[in-house]
Amino acid sequence: MDITTARERPDDWWEVEALYDTCFAPGRTALSSYRLRDGVDPIERLCIVARDGDGQIAGAIRNWPVRVAGKEVVLLGPVAVHPVHQGEGIAALLIWRCLEVAAKDGWPRIMLVGDAPYYGRFGFTPLTDVVMPPPTNPDRVLGIALRKGGWDGVTGPVERAHD
Repeated sequence: MDITTARERPDDWWEVEALYDTCFAPGRTALSSYRLRDGVDPIERLCIVARDGDGQIAGAIRNWPVRVAGKEVVLLGPVAVHPVHQGEGIAALLIWRCLEVAAKDGWPRIMLVGDAPYYGRFGFTPLTDVVMPPPTNPDRVLGIALRKGGWDGVTGPVERAHD
């Protein structure tokens, strides 16, 4: 697999958006997680693209700041892989890279909305005391502590980060 990763550049924005449109349902921006992103800039260092040997974007991941109990939290996603590259481990590569960069940058915790069996292999576990806006299925709210005690005392509703 000839895949490289790098921070998303400003000129990658529309290509990444097109990838998300290809990979997700048309109503993706109506999801509650998108309401938490409205008007908030993504975390630049945690927006990563994977390029194939031809330089084309094969996958992408973006991460956004949110707050829980007044504490900063990274909201992981969306992560997408172009259909021609699915099954090559690109999503896992992007997730591992995000976890690595976030930990180096001092982020104490990351959360996401997703499938526990898939994300469990990265160390994500259910966050039973963290509440995403409806209609999110609470069983799909997962988190990982990037340092000891990263989730201690961080409970309650997820809110937009304030600029």
